Amino acid sequence: MAEGIGDRFQRETKYVRGGIGGGPLDWAAKPDTYKRYPSASRVFLSPPQTSGGAPLWEVLAARRSVRLFEGEPLSEVELSQLLWAAQGITARAQGYAFRTAPSAGALYPVETYVVLNSVSGIEPGVYHYAVEDHSLEQLRVGDLGIEAARAALDQRMAALANIVFIWTAVFQRSKWKYRQRAYRYCYLDAGHLAQNVALAAVALGLGSCQIAALYDEEANRLLGLDGEQESTLYMTVVGRLG
Repeated sequence: MAEGIGDRFQRETKYVRGGIGGGPLDWAAKPDTYKRYPSASRVFLSPPQTSGGAPLWEVLAARRSVRLFEGEPLSEVELSQLLWAAQGITARAQGYAFRTAPSAGALYPVETYVVLNSVSGIEPGVYHYAVEDHSLEQLRVGDLGIEAARAALDQRMAALANIVFIWTAVFQRSKWKYRQRAYRYCYLDAGHLAQNVALAAVALGLGSCQIAALYDEEANRLLGLDGEQESTLYMTVVGRLG
């Protein structure tokens, strides 16, 4: 059987004892940790709850993939809690900002975007999560649920859900240190964020479903991305249970 591109990627990005390679890091060329949209309108979110809440073991036991949702909007408070759970800042010390999800080398290449279909008090549209100050940057306004569903391999649940999370990677943030192996870490990082949101949804009495099957270029167009320097990796829908 002929070797496929996935087989080559797995083989050529392996670490072998004595052959990891690398070298000194060029700190002057280190990419910015945060992506910013300076001209975007901002929605500042409610402070997240950081203590109490549902017991972890019960949340784990209750997690299921949910694809049908009712029409009642989510609250801004629920949206705030889900975003913070994804990759919100939990502590700051010695110039570092620690987040709810781990990241290889603390480089945080993954960005969080949301398509809001139905959240009380916030216009429907596409938003970027500004981790630095726990706010949303408004990128597009309008009912984009159908467009999100088309990008999600025509899966209707993305149009029915209150929120569609879309995770992308700014690859150079990780490649700066890990070179070609960085792509492995970007996908792992996205998985950490998606799991956090899945568990947070259960804790809030909501449903979620993770989506890895997507039309890459359609998802990138939805967010205005080039698909090269930054590209979509993963999606999750969250909605009110019926």
